[in-house]
Amino acid sequence: MKHVLILHGWGSCAKNWQRVKEKLEKGGCKVYLPDLPGFGENATLGKPWSIEDYFNWVKEYCRKNSLSRFFLLGHSFGGGLAIKFAVDSPEKIQGLILVAPKIRRQKTLRYYLGLALAKIGELFFVIPFLAFLRPFARKVLYRIIGTKDYYKLDVKKAIHLKETFKLIVKMDAMDLLALIKVSTLIIWGDKDRLTPVKDAYLARKKIENSKLEIIKNGKHGLNLEMPDMLSEKILKFI
Repeated sequence: MKHVLILHGWGSCAKNWQRVKEKLEKGGCKVYLPDLPGFGENATLGKPWSIEDYFNWVKEYCRKNSLSRFFLLGHSFGGGLAIKFAVDSPEKIQGLILVAPKIRRQKTLRYYLGLALAKIGELFFVIPFLAFLRPFARKVLYRIIGTKDYYKLDVKKAIHLKETFKLIVKMDAMDLLALIKVSTLIIWGDKDRLTPVKDAYLARKKIENSKLEIIKNGKHGLNLEMPDMLSEKILKFI
């Protein structure tokens, strides 16, 4: 029986991968699907977490579940963790599956424009009778710079998770891609607006033993939008 460990993305949780889990299990796999710390049923964080904290948690999860040889699937933020794990412990990985992994921080003109507007806004909303507009303005701002996930955390007042976001958003796995030696399947939706599809071709070029599958009309949440097609491609690789 093939063992598969799935690491979900930032702001997601295990239940969002339930359909894929069921499909893989019907295909003869044993699927391990944890909620990463800070999300789902594992929501409590006692302090802000770094990339290393998440990485060490995954290693400990594998130890506790006696996962010594398995397929590792990572989506978005979980994809970045999967890349780091595959480089650190290749002997454990039977195959690596990267679904629109977050491999670099995008700092576009829109991003810098957003930062400038934020500084201006802080001065503007000091005026008492305009202060009530601050929540709406912040929502618009985070949409401009492409960090809606941070806005969601702000609304939920998840203090430690907000600080964690500031740490993990700096994650850059570019230098690690060429160090991956295990067989790798890269899956990306051609309509993905959160992790640009150009990164798919970049990852394919840098990872020597890799195959790229582009899903037509697929967006970032392939596990929710196209679970059947995603599962089919994963099973074929496995």
